Amino acid sequence: MHVLALNGSPRSDGMSKSKIMLNALVEGMREAGAEVDVVDLREKKVRTCRGCMCCWTATPGVCAIKDDMTAELFPKWLKADLAVYAFPLYHFTVNADMKAFIERTLPVLQPFFISVGKETLHPLRHRHPRVAFLSVAGFPEHSVFDQLSSWVRFLYGRFGILAAEIYRPMAEGLTIPSLKRKSAEVLDATRRAGSELVEQGTVSEETLSRITQDMHDDPRLFLQAGDLMWKACIREGVTVREFFERGLVPRPEDPGEFMTLMQAAFKPEAAQGMSAVIQFDFSGRHEDSYCFAIDNGTIRAAKGAAESPGLTIRSDFDLWMDILCNRADSQQMFLEHKYTALGDLSVLIRMKELFAGES
Repeated sequence: MHVLALNGSPRSDGMSKSKIMLNALVEGMREAGAEVDVVDLREKKVRTCRGCMCCWTATPGVCAIKDDMTAELFPKWLKADLAVYAFPLYHFTVNADMKAFIERTLPVLQPFFISVGKETLHPLRHRHPRVAFLSVAGFPEHSVFDQLSSWVRFLYGRFGILAAEIYRPMAEGLTIPSLKRKSAEVLDATRRAGSELVEQGTVSEETLSRITQDMHDDPRLFLQAGDLMWKACIREGVTVREFFERGLVPRPEDPGEFMTLMQAAFKPEAAQGMSAVIQFDFSGRHEDSYCFAIDNGTIRAAKGAAESPGLTIRSDFDLWMDILCNRADSQQMFLEHKYTALGDLSVLIRMKELFAGES
């Protein structure tokens, strides 16, 4: 099988969740014996269709626009057995780069009219490759793909050339350290989907279910953590890429934000077999106690003092928030008696291991 895998994301590797998913899919395809050509559309010049219809009249089957689409990509597309369209969900449908590519496949059609049942269509000039769609979105609900799926099925599903639709909601979770285990499961299923596309021509419902599984019991927690990240980007005047490249951590401004961030940053795999209760007694701008109960890879947060905490940290609220977002060194502050830690200090030492972004 010859596959043309098109990445429509404008983001570069590492930032593009579309590319992360596509890489896994392609790996599975190649393992199943397919020859796969991967193309990043952001690196190609594909101009938008100008509606001149030259490909139907003056130069039948050949676009009049001289760019990478005409010279390279359209011929590759025609030769492919399967074309994979991978892109982020923009305005709940296809993003601009991928839409431009799809519209520029118009030369595959002839201008004449034919009737198929109750529908009027244009006949094919060449064989149309089968297509598979792969898209990602930041929202946690799978319903955000409904409009895209409706369009995909109308355009391709009716004619038997739609091989698969693979949609991953809450895709930002793929790069969140605390969701590493779930991310690995999703990407493993995506690799399996690639193998199935080659071996079976479609993707099983079981595999799709594994790809779209919930990455966390409470997605709202990560929406709230996402809001903290956006606030931090705005406050620092940086892009999302700069935020991560600089290793920034959102700085909570109140105890509610602190509890949200700690739960979102918790790494379950680091706490397997562990049982501990961490209590924070804050002073200064926010005077109250907050505790986190860790039990075999799970965490539960509550306001108030615990009955018998294993570790109690007493600190000025703003000082600990500075420590949390790496503006102050935890060890140095401890040695200078700026905060105290009572109880099992081994838990304090493991904070960086247990929480992503902890200093």
